[in-house]
Amino acid sequence: MSKPKISSDWMCGCAGCHMSLLDMDERILQVAELADIRATPITDLKEPDEGGVDVGVLEGGINNTANEEVAHRMRKRCKILVSLGDCAVFGGVPAMRNFLPLEESLRRAYVEAESNDSECKIPSDPELATMTKVRAIHEVVPVDVFVPGCPPDPDVIFYVLSELAQGRKPELTGDLLHWH
Repeated sequence: MSKPKISSDWMCGCAGCHMSLLDMDERILQVAELADIRATPITDLKEPDEGGVDVGVLEGGINNTANEEVAHRMRKRCKILVSLGDCAVFGGVPAMRNFLPLEESLRRAYVEAESNDSECKIPSDPELATMTKVRAIHEVVPVDVFVPGCPPDPDVIFYVLSELAQGRKPELTGDLLHWH
């Protein structure tokens, strides 16, 4: 019997959830014994297999058309979709900009911020022209497993991945919902 395949990707967030995944340390080898880790931001493969994977993990909210494409592609190519971290589950810190007009947010970020370069101008990147309100993943595609946390504890990520790799749906209750 072949191992289940797991892929992950990140969108609008800080990448802290994938850093927390790496904080599983050597336990990532245990996950690799149970599952075939495929496309991730930290592997050479960058998109889930066209033929599909068993588990897809998405980190970050959705704030532009590129993020929407990633979410739809992952949902289409996976049997079980995991929403990893507060940005993916709720919209997180990036969703704070939903309370301001988009132009005001871009001006603050690219023109007024103290850390800007000397040009202080909003980039002309086409992706900025297709920005949307920041949304949680389940607002765009159906999600099967929600793993809150900013970032989720490495123990919780290990538990979720190992349960899914063994064909079980993880039960996130009690201490699994809190940082240890």
